[in-house]
Amino acid sequence: MIQKKANCKIMTEDEVLAEFRSCHALLEGHLKLSSGRHSAHYLQCARVLMNPERASRLALAIAQKIPRDIRSQIDLVVSPAMGGLIIGHEMGRALGKDAIFVERPTGTFELRRGFSIPEGAKVLMVEDVVTTGLSSREAIDCVREEGGMVIAEAALVDRSAGSVDLGVPFFPLVEIKFPTYAEDELPKELAAIPVTKPGSRAEKN
Repeated sequence: MIQKKANCKIMTEDEVLAEFRSCHALLEGHLKLSSGRHSAHYLQCARVLMNPERASRLALAIAQKIPRDIRSQIDLVVSPAMGGLIIGHEMGRALGKDAIFVERPTGTFELRRGFSIPEGAKVLMVEDVVTTGLSSREAIDCVREEGGMVIAEAALVDRSAGSVDLGVPFFPLVEIKFPTYAEDELPKELAAIPVTKPGSRAEKN
């Protein structure tokens, strides 16, 4: 059950992007993504989530996109650190469920800090941004190894434009269709701009 504002309407893509623009979280230029691909646009989720009220509002909007029959099965919310921490916590609040996270101090996702997943627990995986789906699939594998079952994934942003396959139902708040390019595919106008890395890590997301 969504804990508050149960009649909160589903946000449109324009409304979501307006939230990013309002806090200067929609970046433009020549940007190298955590997936290694390049783009002229980047959504800085950490910035849009820095305001607790906005983060709560976005989580409620994501929860509204998850079908009721799936929502009713969720026992636990899990997110990969670090990008999924804030939105995962807010999704736990929105759904009235505990929220924990997996992390990879040595390169492989694992549970730490006394967290555990009850055997057979039905889990909602929550990410901030999904691009290639690699980190999501690795986090889902971690949950499975710990005895849980991921029944769906939710995310603030799907950068794959709907092409990613996570092996479970996927419910992003918004699908971003900004084109991305491999290193050897850069348009001349983009290649002429100095590249910056707006993300927090080099691994694929």
